[in-house]
Amino acid sequence: MHWTMRLAAAALFLSLTMVVTRDMEDLCLYEALSDADAVLCKGLEVFYPELGNIGCMFVPDCNNYRQKITHWAEPLVKFPGALEGATYILVMVDPDAPSRSSPKAQFWRHWLVTDIKGADIKKGKVQGQELSPYQPPSPPVKSGFHRYQFFVYLQEKQNISLHSKENKTRGSWKMDKFLNRFHLSEPEASTQFMTQNYQDSPNYQTPGAGNSEPKDKPK
Repeated sequence: MHWTMRLAAAALFLSLTMVVTRDMEDLCLYEALSDADAVLCKGLEVFYPELGNIGCMFVPDCNNYRQKITHWAEPLVKFPGALEGATYILVMVDPDAPSRSSPKAQFWRHWLVTDIKGADIKKGKVQGQELSPYQPPSPPVKSGFHRYQFFVYLQEKQNISLHSKENKTRGSWKMDKFLNRFHLSEPEASTQFMTQNYQDSPNYQTPGAGNSEPKDKPK
């Protein structure tokens, strides 16, 4: 009888340990950016499915989030401090293309929308003239973490456009020249998040033969 009770207790302990271990493995940790990178986080919120507001955070290395974000549609961008009667410009760029250590293609233009009503972006709706359709973050393999930056500028009754040369490529965009051309100085709000290629994760397992993986581009 004593041995039976001991075996039952041991089995119960083992099952509880497995549950706790599994819960720890499934735990999704949201890591904040360093103080230096967090300087950019001022009044803007960026929401992706499942992730929630990822502003000023690293995309967690769990639930395939770093892979999922390369396929998700544009995020919900919310500027609670927007003036309802004003008009805004939204810019999303990657300053770390193809890598932060060698940003030869800085800035990679991921999204550019003008003529956004303050009443809309105040609620998280980005509706306006889309000069550059949204392009999801797709950092190349072994290029480290990339910063994905969002800026909102006040649009002063002028028509914003891209030169034909700017429209030919998204990479190596002279963002400072674009801003100067339309007298856009300091952003009204900004934020950023960071992520790396999902294949660079220490938890990533190489797929078996026959599985095809999407090719990465320097974005």
